[in-house]
Amino acid sequence: MERFQNTGQPDWDWWGKLWPTPGATLRQLGVEPGLSVAEVGCGSGYFALPAARITEPAPVYAVDLDEALLDELDALAGRQAIGNVVPVHGDARDLTGVLPEPVDVLVVANTFHGVDDRAEFVEETFRAVAPGGSLVVVNWHDRPREATTVGGEPRGPPTGLRMDPEETAEAVRGAAPFELDRRVDLPPYHYAVVFDR
Repeated sequence: MERFQNTGQPDWDWWGKLWPTPGATLRQLGVEPGLSVAEVGCGSGYFALPAARITEPAPVYAVDLDEALLDELDALAGRQAIGNVVPVHGDARDLTGVLPEPVDVLVVANTFHGVDDRAEFVEETFRAVAPGGSLVVVNWHDRPREATTVGGEPRGPPTGLRMDPEETAEAVRGAAPFELDRRVDLPPYHYAVVFDR
């Protein structure tokens, strides 16, 4: 198992500069009380933990290949008394094999640009989302990397890997029968595309 291209876990400090209120961002993207959620490439839980606070008692499955990051997430969940986040060690290309059930909301944040076989991955996400559920893809805008700075330094994937919202929408809708719901701008450097199953 290898992680997707250029999808390493940055530290919480600069995520906090981009998304000072991750819970508000998740609500904007359709994460609501009582919905089950899976986050692909969750890292140490910057989105998974606030998602679990919103959806409680419904589960949030936090999927990652890196066991050390999942251990960190589990420890943070314990310290914050969050009992409904479920760390899942496994490959995002096998979501139906690692998730115990289809979910209401599947979040793919900051990893879609690095997926090697997007069509196969999107087909797998379609199977992992419950009927009536949604797929949320959060991506960096297609701008030169030197133009997306955090703390004075260029951040995000290499310029050549970035995708604009239309390219992301076409990649998803060309691979599985998702319906485009909406596009959401997430300043300063991101956008989300929300799809209905």
